Amino acid sequence: MKSAFALALALCCATPPVLLAVEKALRPNIVFILVDDMGWGDYGVFYQNARKAANDRSQPWHSTPHLDTLAMQGIQLPNQYASTPVCASSRSSLLLGVTQGHANVRDNQFDKALENNHTLASVLKGAGYATAAFGKWGLQGGPAEKDPASKTATPAQWPGYPTKRGFDFYLGYVRHVDGHFHYPKEDGRQVWENDREISADLAGCYTADLFTARAKKWITDQHTAHPDQPFFCYLALDTPHAKIQYPPCAFPSGGGTKGGLQWLGTPGHMINAAEGTPDSYCYPEYANATWDDDHNPATPEKAWPDVDRRYATAVQRIDDCVGDVEQLLKDLGVDDHTLVIFTSDNGVSNESYLKEPFTPQFFRSFGPFDGIKRDCWEGGVHVGAVARWPSFIPAGTVSHEASSHYDWLTTFAELAGVPVPARADGVSLVPTLRGHEQKRTTPVYMEYFMRGKTPNYAEFLPQHRGRVRDQMQAIRIGDYMGVRYAITSPTAPFEIYNVATDPQEGKNLADTGGEFTALQQRMQDTVRSVRRPDSGAPRPYDDELQPAVKPVTVPGIAWSAVEMAAPWVPRLDDLKPTAQGTAANPDLKVAPRKDDVAVLFSGYVEVPEDGEYQFHVAADTGALLRIGGATVIDADFGYESGQDKSGTVRLQAGRHPFRLYYVRREAGEPRLTFQWNRPGQAPQDIPPGAFSHNVMAAKKAKAK
Repeated sequence: MKSAFALALALCCATPPVLLAVEKALRPNIVFILVDDMGWGDYGVFYQNARKAANDRSQPWHSTPHLDTLAMQGIQLPNQYASTPVCASSRSSLLLGVTQGHANVRDNQFDKALENNHTLASVLKGAGYATAAFGKWGLQGGPAEKDPASKTATPAQWPGYPTKRGFDFYLGYVRHVDGHFHYPKEDGRQVWENDREISADLAGCYTADLFTARAKKWITDQHTAHPDQPFFCYLALDTPHAKIQYPPCAFPSGGGTKGGLQWLGTPGHMINAAEGTPDSYCYPEYANATWDDDHNPATPEKAWPDVDRRYATAVQRIDDCVGDVEQLLKDLGVDDHTLVIFTSDNGVSNESYLKEPFTPQFFRSFGPFDGIKRDCWEGGVHVGAVARWPSFIPAGTVSHEASSHYDWLTTFAELAGVPVPARADGVSLVPTLRGHEQKRTTPVYMEYFMRGKTPNYAEFLPQHRGRVRDQMQAIRIGDYMGVRYAITSPTAPFEIYNVATDPQEGKNLADTGGEFTALQQRMQDTVRSVRRPDSGAPRPYDDELQPAVKPVTVPGIAWSAVEMAAPWVPRLDDLKPTAQGTAANPDLKVAPRKDDVAVLFSGYVEVPEDGEYQFHVAADTGALLRIGGATVIDADFGYESGQDKSGTVRLQAGRHPFRLYYVRREAGEPRLTFQWNRPGQAPQDIPPGAFSHNVMAAKKAKAK
């Protein structure tokens, strides 16, 4: 018997798109600040301020005043998730706007080239934005880290270099390993500015200061030269990650155009904060801080360990950088029309790269959760975010809906006034930013592999301490998180937790029967339907059949068309159609015009038996095929007209929801073919009898 979810998924995937009014594009400037390994519990507004208010001397705290202000003047997104609990794969999903079930960089594939496809930058560039990236990249490709050639590689050898993935300008650490150190010249690390390596000029430059100063310079120059062109600034700071180093001096006073960090551009003195001695300045509030180490007020307090003073200083330095950027936007007069977002790539780590070991326990940087970086417990992936946009986001807004980093591409496309690429997996957070709670209609999905164990911290629940990681998977549906650790069987059950009321994931509801038996099946069915296997990141569940569904249907398919000059294959689900109806099979004769048109064909395709099926698509301009929630064929970015694109998927006998997106830009004769075959057979047209669509869709089309 098929689960209730399978039917729900089928109905969702087979009905015509929701008819939504498309508002005039707002086209705000966007500053996206991503930090490295900062925990949910490190935000003052989320956690540290409560520790301070409790004034328990055995539980030290640090401060993030600028982030707190940003949150109070904008929106808190305490339930935002990273796509994985480690940097490379997390950033790939963020930049590509897809889950780890579709991203080409997974697990610990550091320095692998980011797929040449739509990115945050390319979509915004397509909308007329100026784009720039600063800081850590680690998605460049080319010679592997252990290959001696990697030390002499240049952008010419890096296929995934930022300026080849939609960014007009880049300055930062290209190689993943360089991002572990925060004084490029002193630590012997390379910093690239477009096609030039500049580390020899960076004496005394602390990377958080360096990247922020250069970002400020670019924003200022861009706005001055092109005041009417919106900009996208991706500021990926590499702190507080890895080698926890002090900055060289106090943060420069003031902020914005005349104060704070300033780019000077003089070799040996590139920024105004390259003063003093590298790795020497501790923030005064932490330099002499003490704590009740033995939980006994009668005994003398002890000084904070140096590594924890370092960590608190690194976090507050990040906070100062955020405040500096905010002041710049005010000074330039673009504050009201700029969306600023701050988040972390994954949960807090336990790395220091120093002689003194570091754990995140001192400040409980993992907050109320268990797990850290490389865990799929909440502490590894539940990172939170804050955002500010004075003219759009109501001050003091808090949204408790779950969201993910891969939602931002969808959100930015809507704000920029361009269609969302059909391959995007995210949902738009525009209503959320407005202050309207919206119930998420798709799950938050994560998968990851890492040998090792969850740390044996006393703060963690006994059942989580020392838990073997290996193959991990997590899916959040509503308030419920399903988690699997050390997966060896594709049908291994999910542990199920209500993370809204049980954020530490202490009470496993999976075996309590009733609704959770159905939810278990729903989670099992969903994870088989929303991902594609990747040979570089094999999973125990890669060969599972995608489950069939049993909807109430009628013969034929549903279609909807939008007259538009789309720059790529658009996701039509959220756009009001120009025309819609039903047909026997996907046929472009239904389109209302031959050029500047996009069509969505949807319904079910029935396969006669369990097994592997190969689907084929060819189009004049572009197309994309989803079966269930999985992208099986992507004939969009870089697609050559008329090229046969195919994808193989393992399906259970029965009906499977599909969505075939098509776009046409040029005048002439439209073309779209949709075929299939079993292994060893030649491709053939899918017979009309294999197609059906939802009864409700048929009624709507008939009424139209």
